[in-house]
This record gives sequence, C-alpha cells and structure tokens, in this order.
Amino acid sequence: MEPAPGGFSDQQFREACAQLQGPALAGADWQLLVETLGISIYRLLDQQSGLYEYKVFGVLEDCPPALLADVYMDLGYRKQWDQYVKELYEKDCGDGETVIYWEVKYPFPMSNRDYVYVRERRELEVEGQKVLVVLARSTATPQCAEKSNVIRVKQYKQSLAIQSDGKKGSKVFMYYFDNPGGQIPSWLINWAAKNGVPNFLKDLAKACHNYFKKA
Repeated sequence: MEPAPGGFSDQQFREACAQLQGPALAGADWQLLVETLGISIYRLLDQQSGLYEYKVFGVLEDCPPALLADVYMDLGYRKQWDQYVKELYEKDCGDGETVIYWEVKYPFPMSNRDYVYVRERRELEVEGQKVLVVLARSTATPQCAEKSNVIRVKQYKQSLAIQSDGKKGSKVFMYYFDNPGGQIPSWLINWAAKNGVPNFLKDLAKACHNYFKKA
C-alpha cells in the first residue's frame, strides 16, 4: 500500500519493528547515555546539525501494548498528565490532511517551542507477535502560522514501537530527533535527555494506570 500524501511508507513502519526485535546500534557511534527505570537511552551525534538523535529501549511494566498506544495517541488526555503541554490539538487542513499542533512550555527566560506534525498508527505482525507502531514527523501548513513569541521546531521525527513483554507489560522502542532552534544551553539539552525522557516514560506508565479513571 502506498503512503497517503504526507504519510509514511510501509518500510518506515517495518524499520521501527526491526529496531524493537534487535537494536541497530552497530556500525555507528551510538553511545549509551543512561540506564534508569529499566530504560536504556543511546545517542548519536548528527554531524549536520551538531545535535543528537536518540534511541530508547526498555520495558514498561503493567502497561499492555494496546493501552499504552491508546494513551500515547490520546491528545486530550495528555493535556491532563503532561505538565509541559501548553496547547495540543488536531487541526483539519481542509485538503484531506490532519496535522497536530503542539506548544511546549520552556522555563523562563527561554521562549516556548511549538510543533506542527503528522502522525500515523499501524498494527503489524512480526513472527506471530502483534506490534503497534506510531510514526510522527514535522510538516508545514499555512493553517498553523508561526507565533511571534514562540519558536517553531521545524525538524522533528519520532518513532514508537510496542509489543507485549510476555507478561502484563510492554516492550518499547522509541527513536526521536528534534532541533529546538534558538540558543539552548547544553546543560538543559543534557538534562532533558538524561532525566526528561525517563520521566516522560514514567509519567506515561502512570497515565496508563489512571486512564480509565480520567474525567
């Protein structure tokens, strides 16, 4: 099946599945950045931008794959549990494409960042195992004009692949890269990688446990 305009290819979904089955870290200078809460985070320097790409592997206990994917996709619910979200909603561009607008709170005196991106969720079968994959990447549309006091993130990619860990939890692979633009201190970038990602996954797991209690 060919991807829809602005969509993702079958190959991109298969690549995310392959990472979940066996991490592709050989042949490149991926560095283990941190291991915490059952999560391993690796980074690779992107020579063109001078920023890092990240791969995350781990297990989230007591979070079944379908529930985890549903919580991850639920924008309205994320506004309840993610403290860094200022705005987050879907927008119909009128040409058959739906984009997501997302504004992220940054600490003073830095400007907030915002994203306009497309995403797609698919269910695949790999060696008899069901794998849920969500792909996202930045896009541009005149329906989401830039704000004067917010920096638009124009380079953003994320992949998420989930399958059962054989118990009540999920085996998870995540890839992400974004270029936040502006002048961000290196300490903040390092903090976000070492602490922000594990904390996000911990909050995501907690959000799964509370999903059916949500208002």
